[in-house]
Amino acid sequence: MEKVTLNVQGMSCDHCVKAVEGSVGALNGVGSVKVNLKAATVDVEYNQQKVSLDEIKETIDDQGYDVK
Repeated sequence: MEKVTLNVQGMSCDHCVKAVEGSVGALNGVGSVKVNLKAATVDVEYNQQKVSLDEIKETIDDQGYDVK
């Protein structure tokens, strides 16, 4: 499993947390996802054989947040 911390702008509330954790967590190959609102980060553990980092970033972007 790979681990990555993404900087994500635009998250400000519990709804944001649920949107990101729910959408990324639903991807095949994602083992865990944890949003830190104060730090504006998303920690993701994933299997790179099943899901790419670009797919994860695109999923977050599709929820309306800006991945740096």
